[in-house]
Amino acid sequence: MASVNEPKLISGNANRPLSQAVARRMSMHRGMNVSLVDARVERFNDQEIFVEVYENIRGEDMFIIQSTSNPANDNLMELLVMADALRRSSAARITAVIPYFGYARQDRRTKSRTPISAKLVANLITQAGIDRVLTMDLHAAQIQGFFDIPVDNLYAAPIFGLDILHHFREHRQDLMMVSPDIGGVARARDLAQRLGVPLAVVDKRREKAGEVADMTVIGDVAGKTCIVVDDIADTAGTLCKAAEVLQEAGATEVHSYVTHGVLSDPAVARLENSVMKSLVITDSIQPTQKIKDCSRIRIVPTAPIFAQAILNTWSGTSVSSLIDQETLSPIYEGMYSAA
Repeated sequence: MASVNEPKLISGNANRPLSQAVARRMSMHRGMNVSLVDARVERFNDQEIFVEVYENIRGEDMFIIQSTSNPANDNLMELLVMADALRRSSAARITAVIPYFGYARQDRRTKSRTPISAKLVANLITQAGIDRVLTMDLHAAQIQGFFDIPVDNLYAAPIFGLDILHHFREHRQDLMMVSPDIGGVARARDLAQRLGVPLAVVDKRREKAGEVADMTVIGDVAGKTCIVVDDIADTAGTLCKAAEVLQEAGATEVHSYVTHGVLSDPAVARLENSVMKSLVITDSIQPTQKIKDCSRIRIVPTAPIFAQAILNTWSGTSVSSLIDQETLSPIYEGMYSAA
């Protein structure tokens, strides 16, 4: 049953520009002003987080927009404290909109005596009083099962599909989707099937975290415009090394599409010196000025899809319908023209 109240948004400090963009998009959809709830999310001198909501939210359907990106611990704690403030203020339902879900790479025990931090974070979110989670491109699909509350996992693939059709329409016959590792094959295959293009895989072997020892291309990429597809780019070491290996294997150009641009140092410097022509990321993480200034990096917006997903969640309609490019195309309002 649809709520009688309007959905209300509250934002942490992780990515306020995205929160404001979502509010603007929802205003367009609703034909009325949707603004962020008036609140302050601040820190005391000892860095304790304090939240105060200035509006009455009793019985309201609340959506907290907060990525748990760098600084991950601070932003996660902000999310939890905001949820507690809303729950104690008698909000009817609390949905955590987490465009980038931090700690997702720690989704299993890779060695003895190590944590499964993604499960711990899921427990913290649930215990804070959050009723459901809306996120994008979880690092591993099984993380949804770590929660005892509903989780809607949106995908960037349909957005990337629209973008690729627009920017590579003259090279569509030569396109090749590439997964930078075996674990990301399903993600790259999904995008390849959407576009009707072939798939290749770069098999990598790591000596230790953050360092790639060896890479081998599986598939014929000679004469192809290769597009590497991944969910997270941190130091960009894998992407830059994959671009070199693909070019050595005969690729004419290499581009990358990555959902979450963590881009820790020295990622931007690596990209600027790489053979990779371009990197496309979403704004799930607020980009730094250095990222914005990099000519090889382009940012595509996620506000349209998150705004629609919030409205669908609020009204009790399908969120999974947003995985279709045909559904997203009008949402992105002609931003991309399909070939």
